[in-house]
Amino acid sequence: QRMMELFSEIGIEITKENRDRVDEAIHDMLSVDYPNGAAAWKMVRKKLDGEDPEGFKQRLKTALERLDL
Repeated sequence: QRMMELFSEIGIEITKENRDRVDEAIHDMLSVDYPNGAAAWKMVRKKLDGEDPEGFKQRLKTALERLDL
């Protein structure tokens, strides 16, 4: 639920077609081996609860926009 809110907030629509590409991009951004989803999402939550959540959201948005979703 929180992740869907995050994607909505940064203007990224997750679909069946782009879900895997988004997942891989997040893993790459966080330097987490794909497909270790639990570790990646734990790091996302840590970043959102950290000192610069807005900066993280902007970096995530930029990284995902490069995918041409």
